[in-house]
Amino acid sequence: MASRNDPFAEIERMFDRMSRQFEEASRMWDSDGLVGRLPSGSGSMAVDIIDEDDTFEMTVDLPGFEREDVDIRVTDSTLHIEADREQAHEESEKDYIRSERHHAAVKRMVQLPDEIDQDGVEAHMKNGVLSITLPKTERKHARKIEVKSA
Repeated sequence: MASRNDPFAEIERMFDRMSRQFEEASRMWDSDGLVGRLPSGSGSMAVDIIDEDDTFEMTVDLPGFEREDVDIRVTDSTLHIEADREQAHEESEKDYIRSERHHAAVKRMVQLPDEIDQDGVEAHMKNGVLSITLPKTERKHARKIEVKSA
């Protein structure tokens, strides 16, 4: 007697694949939370954000990076941070030469709950720790519009 294929086996395999993909996406969302992270080649950067009355104070860990390696850009309420460095190390003993190169790049995009005064943003870096002060813009109050008869 010929064996019959289970019509639900393929559907079950499809649900298993979808479940695994949802779990992977969920793990990525849980690790990033509201402050998103863009994919990067070597990893990510740790970010602390404090909401002060009129500013956001941000601390970003960038060990091994120098001030020249960091690029910061800000739009209305989004901060983009990129750090990129390349190191070369050469050693020579007699006829033997060893050359090692290391490239590290990290990117992060942070969506803030308020708009930022782009002209007032300040950033300082010391010992691989980036400190950014992001002043908030004044909240715009609603303007009442008078309705006129036509």
